[in-house]
Amino acid sequence: MLPPVNIDASRVDVLRMCNRHELRICAITSLDPGGTSVILHNFDDDAVLRKAFDGRILAGPRVVAGQIC
Repeated sequence: MLPPVNIDASRVDVLRMCNRHELRICAITSLDPGGTSVILHNFDDDAVLRKAFDGRILAGPRVVAGQIC
């Protein structure tokens, strides 16, 4: 399984970008206090999403539903 991509963008923005590029989402969740974490089905989709959100990828651990990931 691919690691999650944590992005400084709303869930809606991430979903729109995935739809625009026809990327297949495995899992998506909102981050606390902001941002979105998404796991894609394959490395190619992961690379496209990272390029699309270049400069907005969040590094380090993030809180998802009360858990650090």
